[in-house]
Amino acid sequence: MSAILGIDIGGSGIKGAPVDTSTGQLLSERVRIPTPEGARPADVKDVVRQLVEHFGLPGAVGVTFPGIVQHGHTLSAANVDKGWIGLDADTLFTEASGHDVHLINDADAAGLAEAKFGAGAGVQGTVMVLTFGTGIGSALILNGTLIPNTELGHLWLRDKHAETWASDRARELDDLNWKQWARRVSTYLQHLELLFSPDLFVIGGGVSKRPEKWLPHLQLSRSRVVPAQLQNEAGIVGAAMMAAQPPGRPERPAGPLVGQATVPRKLKAEAALDKPAGKRTAPARKPSAVKPKK
Repeated sequence: MSAILGIDIGGSGIKGAPVDTSTGQLLSERVRIPTPEGARPADVKDVVRQLVEHFGLPGAVGVTFPGIVQHGHTLSAANVDKGWIGLDADTLFTEASGHDVHLINDADAAGLAEAKFGAGAGVQGTVMVLTFGTGIGSALILNGTLIPNTELGHLWLRDKHAETWASDRARELDDLNWKQWARRVSTYLQHLELLFSPDLFVIGGGVSKRPEKWLPHLQLSRSRVVPAQLQNEAGIVGAAMMAAQPPGRPERPAGPLVGQATVPRKLKAEAALDKPAGKRTAPARKPSAVKPKK
């Protein structure tokens, strides 16, 4: 059994618990601390440190973030402080906690967990996990492999920003009943169905606790829809799964700067083989001088 601490940073609360990454089971009750107002990096860092100290587990820690995560850097901040944009959050949390921290997008973490231990387990093809809460998170799984940072909650449906219009927070702010909210979600899912043709939609977040309220009202033509099985524990489990991966951080890919063209080595080698061996190219002939007419 491998017990790893998973921490899920949400818009209203930051939750943590140790996870058995071989089964996806939480090994103790999760601890929840309210997200500091404004969700500034320094304040969130302190909460993560508190959770790490509370559980006292050795080894790596997995942490989710509600935005784009690439090579340990947070690149967007839709529902948190803008100070996260471009921040090396891996290093921030690692130095604060004294543990090796591995960062992952919150919806991607939920997707990993649901694909291995939850509603998407054993499903071949395209599985789309959507988390409805403060916003809408998305994870795209193809034959068990995560395609990260899809951020499909920020699509536009004509003049409607998807997560502003169809999230669980939108349901509360607009005082919608479940049938009215399901009508909005159906419009959103129909658009995703048109773009991706997923075999399965998995609906997570807080709404997954009450699927009988909204599931009968969803209308789709092809894709199946099921509630998430891990519910609000999916982010914690997925974060721990991220930290359980083999040691060694992925390095930033070496390559040209944006806009800089290169010729692949293989093509260069093949071009060299096409030239006749031992044959030299004759030097270019100089153009003859033209005498001006008298």
